[in-house]
Amino acid sequence: MLKQKKEQMIDELAKSLSRCTIAIATDYRGLTAKEMVQLRRRLTTMGIDYKVIKNTLTRFAADKADKKQLDPLLTGPVAIAFGYDDVLKPAQALREHIRTTGSVLQIKGGILGDKLLTAEDVANLATMPSREVLIARLMGQLQAPLQSLHNVLSAPLRGFMTVIQARAKQLEGG
Repeated sequence: MLKQKKEQMIDELAKSLSRCTIAIATDYRGLTAKEMVQLRRRLTTMGIDYKVIKNTLTRFAADKADKKQLDPLLTGPVAIAFGYDDVLKPAQALREHIRTTGSVLQIKGGILGDKLLTAEDVANLATMPSREVLIARLMGQLQAPLQSLHNVLSAPLRGFMTVIQARAKQLEGG
């Protein structure tokens, strides 16, 4: 029965690893049970799974899901945050939790697709603006040349209108 339970846990973890867009490994040493529950609740509301699983089982699941890049991060006690849609959301949520609570939680690194991320890479992801902000910036950059062209082409017409209005005021007044 114990072996079946472990196999079931490996299958569930392999499914999570293959389905996720990003997995971030953290060192949770020093967290109290209350802080851990608080962190899990915060992450769950954002659609992020946060699991503490033995490293051996995680290695088996990583092999099964073809995510062998995770192996270097599996030293000491490890909890993994799985993000399924937005790549930035788990990194930002963990960073925000550490910043607001003064938590001793440490980010070890992660995997994004097939790429191994260092703790610095995850920190850089956490500081990136969201997808919507990046799209808005891109749209602004695309509109800037058109706006400049419009201003250049309409300047002579605006100048001509100013001259005509000044002449009309001159004729009315005098």
